[in-house]
Amino acid sequence: MITEAVRERATELAADAALPAFVYDLAALRGHAAAVRAALDQPGAPELFYAAAANPEPPILLALAPFTDGVHTSWGGELEHVRTVLPDARLTFGGPGKTDAELAAALDHGAERLHIDSPHELRRLAALDRDADVLLRAGDAEGPFGMDFEAMEECRTVLADAPRLRLRGVHARPPSGLDAADLLRRTREILDRTRPWAASAGCEDPEFTFGGGMAVDYTDPGHRFDWPAYAKGLAELARPGETFRVEPGRALSVYSGWYVTEVLDVRRAHGDWYAVLRGGTMHLRAPAVEGRDQPFTVIPRGRPGPSTDEPVTLVGQLFTPEDVLARRAPAGRVAVGDVVAFAMSGAHTWDISPHDPLMRPPPTFHYLAD
Repeated sequence: MITEAVRERATELAADAALPAFVYDLAALRGHAAAVRAALDQPGAPELFYAAAANPEPPILLALAPFTDGVHTSWGGELEHVRTVLPDARLTFGGPGKTDAELAAALDHGAERLHIDSPHELRRLAALDRDADVLLRAGDAEGPFGMDFEAMEECRTVLADAPRLRLRGVHARPPSGLDAADLLRRTREILDRTRPWAASAGCEDPEFTFGGGMAVDYTDPGHRFDWPAYAKGLAELARPGETFRVEPGRALSVYSGWYVTEVLDVRRAHGDWYAVLRGGTMHLRAPAVEGRDQPFTVIPRGRPGPSTDEPVTLVGQLFTPEDVLARRAPAGRVAVGDVVAFAMSGAHTWDISPHDPLMRPPPTFHYLAD
């Protein structure tokens, strides 16, 4: 679960009192991205855009750039950030609640496709009176994001009166957490719904962008999404003249990061054992939000103090029962002073966490280049 390089750096950081910290293994990231790229490199395979929302740290973006066709951005600050880090990258832009300033910024920064979520948003883009290539976001049966076909038909009227807007195709986001077979099944359903509409709307050589959905298994960090099967299935779905594009985020970057901290206390309460960690969900919020445990490795340091060999719940320093990273986890011996390295912390971690709660200090960041 943990590489030797990460183990060594975690131990060094503990000795230097530099915890909590995020440690990213860039060599592991490049290796994983290269494997995904190799799986996709076949006739009819999709373009690969990294969804920067998963982890926009500059070293992550730079490590992934050689293996991806571009970067998908979701809001104005992220768009500007990615353009600064990767000035020559191909960009797409799409997220809910775009402002007029963000729509204009997307064009200023050369986003080659804008994903549009509503007729009103399309009208606001048209009012900018600038050339733009758009994909209409087709929504799922439930939820506030994207459009149903009634709204897409309304967009057809807007497009007819906006000659500077060019409809290139459709964007759709399958549900998250699907294996290759289920993701292909949902993709086929999306195509069955949207292909006829794109043809009737006059899309020549239509584009279909599928925004992520690849399963990430936090219960088994060694299990990976079946990229070769997925690429083969997509190639079989493609028709002549169509362009497919996929936008994985977490499925690319999650395996390369570790959240590293230390045990401050070990105690028993109400029949359960708890290890209180420095830091917590103010740095790594996703486990609490998603209702799951974060996989981890304990690195013993042989310090005197309380310990337990029983299953233990790992909690942070916030005054809330929601500040939990793993519940009743079998961890072997856990003792005060031990280092805990949480695997699969390369996506949706610090950037989506509540910074500065109770004036707690931020984590440090470290990158292993080789």
